[in-house]
Amino acid sequence: MLEINKIRNQTKDYSEALKKRGIDKIDDQLNTVILLDDQRKSLKSQLDNILTESNSLSKEIGVNIHSGNTAKIENLKKRSSELKENSKKISEALKETESKIKNILIDIPNVPDNKVPDGNSDKNNTIISSSDIKSFKNKKLKPHWDLIKEFNIIDFETGNNVTGAGFPVYINKGAKLQRALINYFLDEANKSGYNEIQPPILVNENSAFGTGQLPDKEGQMYKIENENLFLIPTAEVPVTNFYNKKILDKSILPIKNVAYTPCFRKEAGSWGSHVRGLNRLHQFDKVEIVQIEDRNKSSDALEEMCNYVEGLIKSLEISHRKLLLCAGDLGFSSSITYDFEVYAPGQKKWLECSSVSNFKTYQSNRMNLKIKEGKEKNLANTLNGSALALPRIVAAILETHQADDEIIIPEVLHSYTGFQKITL
Repeated sequence: MLEINKIRNQTKDYSEALKKRGIDKIDDQLNTVILLDDQRKSLKSQLDNILTESNSLSKEIGVNIHSGNTAKIENLKKRSSELKENSKKISEALKETESKIKNILIDIPNVPDNKVPDGNSDKNNTIISSSDIKSFKNKKLKPHWDLIKEFNIIDFETGNNVTGAGFPVYINKGAKLQRALINYFLDEANKSGYNEIQPPILVNENSAFGTGQLPDKEGQMYKIENENLFLIPTAEVPVTNFYNKKILDKSILPIKNVAYTPCFRKEAGSWGSHVRGLNRLHQFDKVEIVQIEDRNKSSDALEEMCNYVEGLIKSLEISHRKLLLCAGDLGFSSSITYDFEVYAPGQKKWLECSSVSNFKTYQSNRMNLKIKEGKEKNLANTLNGSALALPRIVAAILETHQADDEIIIPEVLHSYTGFQKITL
């Protein structure tokens, strides 16, 4: 959620930046927020004056009771009663004004960073870097949905019978490969200074609001009816919300956490090769890294996280590329995002496997997460990234390392899988 003082002080800059996202009526929203904030300040001042007068009256009533001045006491009590009634009305008006401000702010996305390019869709994203791993020289490379049947490592049919489409069952060496990737990703994160956490996979409405999933992505989340709980779309939600309403001493920064969780999203509903097989699922496994950092160091933290994710992908011997998302393709809460895509040669398609984002103060303002340095308390900067999401990584590994009658496992995983290849 945007900070009102920054909207007030940087109105023109915010307007221009948010228009890059394609928001045409942003000027009306920003100006309305400023006007409502003026009303809020006026109402708050009136309440403060009433409180001051009420305190003075209480002391004066006490003095007159002691002196026995009955007539004056009655007038003072009458005035005190009037103040209480006015205080109630003004308090109600203040709550209504604050609610109006919040309702506008929660519908305004984060302001794009100055580095974010213009553009309305993923076609306008900028390729920052890439690497190309040559696949085995098969006459015709197969897509992973054919390979998983041929090598009997993932069972979509059983998952469909047990739950529904988008819930695969990993079997045999497919299950072991899945576990190997999770353990490898966690171990590498630990080596890079991330503290491992096993969070809940259900969160309440307040947590989902804190990281920006609500109300923006409510339609993509699975809700537990009558319990106000949601299955997490990413570990970012519970892990970042560990610090909801916290005041952190600057000396303990950066805070670096990593978590493995299953993730749940209602996004696998369309048809076509782009959602076939492992390309898009309702349930999938992911290792997530999260950082809490000071505002002056979060840009460096973002670069460090990107370098870490890129190194992780390279170690798996699959082609990849790094993209800077344009304003129109940014997530609602993000100020700047780098996507990492891996190439699946059997499909001849690039697949997103990680997004690394700096939310700056957008999430921390929703969560009231602050950093204390001396007497100052400032909103923290929050960052997160997938390190990594498994389904598309598995798809790229299978398609890249397929031979005629085997699939070669990347060397870094050998000690985790216990085998070096998957054979027929």
